[in-house]
Amino acid sequence: MHHCPTGRVPRRTFLANGSLGFASLAAAAMLHRDGLANTSGWAAPDGQPHFPPKAKSVIWLFMNGGVSHLESFDPKPMVTKYAGKSIGDTPYAEVQNPEKLALERAPVPDANGLQRNVLYPLQVGFQKHGASGIEVSDWFPHTAKNVDKLAVIRSMWTTDSNHGAQTQFHTGRHMLDPVQPTLGGWVHYGLGSLNDNLPQFISIGTREYWNRKDGHYLGPAHDAVPLRIDPANPLDFGRPHAGFSGEAQRIGFDLVKSLNQLTEGAYPDDPATAARIASYELAYRMQQSVPQVVDFADETEETKQLYGLDQPHCKEFAAQLLAARRFVERGVRFVQIQHGGGGAGAWDAHGGLKANHEKNALAVDQPIGGLLADLDRRGLLDETIVVFATEFGRTPGTQGSDGRDHHPFAFSVWLAGGGIKGGTVHGATDELGFHAVEDRHYVTDVHATILKLLGLDSHRLEVPGRKRLAIDHGTPIDAILA
Repeated sequence: MHHCPTGRVPRRTFLANGSLGFASLAAAAMLHRDGLANTSGWAAPDGQPHFPPKAKSVIWLFMNGGVSHLESFDPKPMVTKYAGKSIGDTPYAEVQNPEKLALERAPVPDANGLQRNVLYPLQVGFQKHGASGIEVSDWFPHTAKNVDKLAVIRSMWTTDSNHGAQTQFHTGRHMLDPVQPTLGGWVHYGLGSLNDNLPQFISIGTREYWNRKDGHYLGPAHDAVPLRIDPANPLDFGRPHAGFSGEAQRIGFDLVKSLNQLTEGAYPDDPATAARIASYELAYRMQQSVPQVVDFADETEETKQLYGLDQPHCKEFAAQLLAARRFVERGVRFVQIQHGGGGAGAWDAHGGLKANHEKNALAVDQPIGGLLADLDRRGLLDETIVVFATEFGRTPGTQGSDGRDHHPFAFSVWLAGGGIKGGTVHGATDELGFHAVEDRHYVTDVHATILKLLGLDSHRLEVPGRKRLAIDHGTPIDAILA
């Protein structure tokens, strides 16, 4: 560790490594932005897009537990027609055999997947909506009203058959592989802030231990800032332990600034000190700004009702999504919202699928519909990408008497907003929804699509000494781009 002539640790090192709570977080972010966060000689990103972007921000909605594609955005009437029959006793027996279907890089069903092959009927109806006529489950009526804004991808696949697939969807790697940064971590790493009064990358909702970090080898500066929708205490380390007034805090910050300026004069060979002084200012500004964003006092009653803040069944998620809109309109780059996090995840319906999905859809549908409509009417949807994702789908066959097991071989996600071609269905599964068979996409293709819309080339973000595979980068899904 480098020391000043007096033996004291330089403020650059102290701020970068010290346990200073929220001020330390702000300092780490500024160290990265100023190009001082690494010592290996390579230049960190300059915060500018690599090519003209079509979007500025991302709202990432992740449904933990595995949403059934069959009961949400990929209706399969043959599952109901042949309900109670073994897949092998239907005209579609070959769907269990990826080799017979000639599917490149297809995950192979395990023994459990083959045993649970008695078809279970669809538990909800579907209707066509919008000018596009896209079919959406009756459990998502508010989302369906906005279907012409969506690009539904019905041909996703992954390789983790357990809930570590949450990590895989966020990073592209199996949780047993060496850890990789999440998509949000890469966006934070690659792009500069649009508002220095607010965190650039925010996480809302519960994240299980296997999916709790973002920066990994990029460093903790690129982890999302955890946020609560509570104006009184929205941030960890966001309030002093003692009951200091705002005036007292200002005096304290001014004192630290004065002391740092004295040090800067005494040690002119440490030019980073001025930037470090600014980090304290950034922490102070965040403490003042974040509570204002999550306070909805200036929102109209119509807007609150649009999101469902007046409805007990969806009030919590409505508050999170309204906060997300308020953050992106103030320049936050990436807002990551986890629904049903903790344990396996709320959408994990091994039994009682109908009750489970009906309840969860009721909790998220109106807020999602409200978010899409509100962004659109404010002119924000053109510059904001909204993503609805989950770690995998659920089996067309039954588990127990009324559930569906994990299903990584096929599932659905959708995107909307900046640069996305709305009213689009891309890719397809077989007649039973068992395998993605047309325009198949591994999870990092979604990442690549979002990065492209933000003006980033993932290959130009690579860190020396950290080899990434081609599949880690993915391929943009150009068919869903406007």
